Amino acid sequence: MQIVHLLQDWWQHQTWLEIIGVITGLACVYLAAKNNIWNWPIAMISVTIYIFIFFEAHLFADMGLQVYFFVVNLYGWYYWANKPASEKKIPVARITRVEILISAGAIVIFTYILGTILKYTTASFPYLDSFCTACSLVAQVFLARKVIENWLIWIFVDVIYVGVYLYKDLHLTAVMYAIYVGIAIMGYVDWRKDYAPQPPEGGAGVKL
Repeated sequence: MQIVHLLQDWWQHQTWLEIIGVITGLACVYLAAKNNIWNWPIAMISVTIYIFIFFEAHLFADMGLQVYFFVVNLYGWYYWANKPASEKKIPVARITRVEILISAGAIVIFTYILGTILKYTTASFPYLDSFCTACSLVAQVFLARKVIENWLIWIFVDVIYVGVYLYKDLHLTAVMYAIYVGIAIMGYVDWRKDYAPQPPEGGAGVKL
């Protein structure tokens, strides 16, 4: 009975806004892992909700990230919709050496600049939050461009987010990100199966 009361008390502290955000967030990531274009409009609903949730939690980098996600979701929806006439879907791609170097450099620079700015605000975990934000920026672009390795980045960053959201008492969101880890693993496996190597155009891909 004590467990039931604890669960009831926990549930009463959850908001409908977060519940809807979790449901739409899980749906869009699952559809993305399954290579389904409908992940994009559902993702736009989820990120809009989380703009408000993260603002109230003082996770300002994450709030700004949701605005970025909204824009990239529009781009991803457009990019996936404009598939080659000979293909049922946009082909899955692999990351290149140049993309690895550019992404790593961008993450380091962005983390330092944003973390330094947020250090002078009421933001929680300014540098950690900024690092996760930077990784997510890169991962979302790779997702929109159908680069397989986006899932490896998501697995890494989502594990960190689980701990952050548990600390901030966003329990449903923490559970959602824990499930994201599993979905990201599934997405990586499924996209590897769909990947058809293409002749290199100016540079070889790097298999991870």
